[in-house]
Amino acid sequence: MKLLTFTTALLVAGSALAQDLPKTELQIIGGLSNLTAYQQFEQPFWTKTIPEKSGGKVTATIKGFNEMGLKGPELLRLMSQGVVPFGTATLSYFASDNPINEAIDLPGLAPDVETARRVTEAFQPVYEKFYGEGSKVKLLGISTYPAQVIFCNADIKSLGDLKGKKVRTSSRTQAEFVEAFGGTSVTMAFGEVVPALQNSVVDCAITGSLSGYSAKWYEVSTHLLALPINWNQQIHAVNQATWDKLDPKVQTFLQDNMKILMDDIWKAAAAQTQAGYDCNTGADACTQPVKGKMTLVVPSAEDKALLNATLKDKILPKWAARCSADCVQSFNDTIGKSLALTVSK
Repeated sequence: MKLLTFTTALLVAGSALAQDLPKTELQIIGGLSNLTAYQQFEQPFWTKTIPEKSGGKVTATIKGFNEMGLKGPELLRLMSQGVVPFGTATLSYFASDNPINEAIDLPGLAPDVETARRVTEAFQPVYEKFYGEGSKVKLLGISTYPAQVIFCNADIKSLGDLKGKKVRTSSRTQAEFVEAFGGTSVTMAFGEVVPALQNSVVDCAITGSLSGYSAKWYEVSTHLLALPINWNQQIHAVNQATWDKLDPKVQTFLQDNMKILMDDIWKAAAAQTQAGYDCNTGADACTQPVKGKMTLVVPSAEDKALLNATLKDKILPKWAARCSADCVQSFNDTIGKSLALTVSK
């Protein structure tokens, strides 16, 4: 009886909170609309979860940035200007603006999703300050895609086999990773990769294991190296002036629920990474109706050690050289302490 009373009290409290919220309409520019992060998490969060939890008081419309004719790298500028009120974008899109945007996702930094999240949370306060002061953008959360791995339309058995290969990369640090192993980095948009693999414009390409499956890379690739290179984290943010105009109750409501959304995406990342491995290679564990026939290349202990050594000897020094002294110090004080790494400027 006490449990029933307590539960009823919670429902009444939640209902009262929803009634206290003023009518608010939001416009969201989300991530890539053809990927599971958008379809399974972002879109239902804004169009179903938020309206339901607010009792219909807070509603939102959302479209992927690709549906709006945007390419991604311009999103931070558009949010800063207030042209885009709420937006989601990949951190690596802004690497050319400032190397600090590469700090949490350097190749080899996080061999598993638990480490990736620990690194992200350690550095998040640095980003909150950086975006708030420099771009007038309020950071609401950082999520992740499944592990970024290597798809090849070529026979590969280890990282060493990247030597001489043309590899599609999506960030400067991925390019440095490929070049460290003797490969040639090729920058191209996600949507151009399938014909590029098909026509041997590139031999390999890096993306999320499940993202590659969703885009049917298994139709134009033969081998999948199941070694997380990086994670391609996403920032979820809002123009500061837009945020300041919201009722404080709405701000609290959104922040509380954004934390839940971030938790849900991070918790799903490991399972989605494995689902990508399973479905691209046609494993029995794949629950999707269409299964690929790729060969799964399981990384050896030597490959894992080699990736870690490459991070320390090549990736980190190059990154530190182009990042400011404050940036490097922030890394050492947060991520460095968490992973027992020290970077020198």
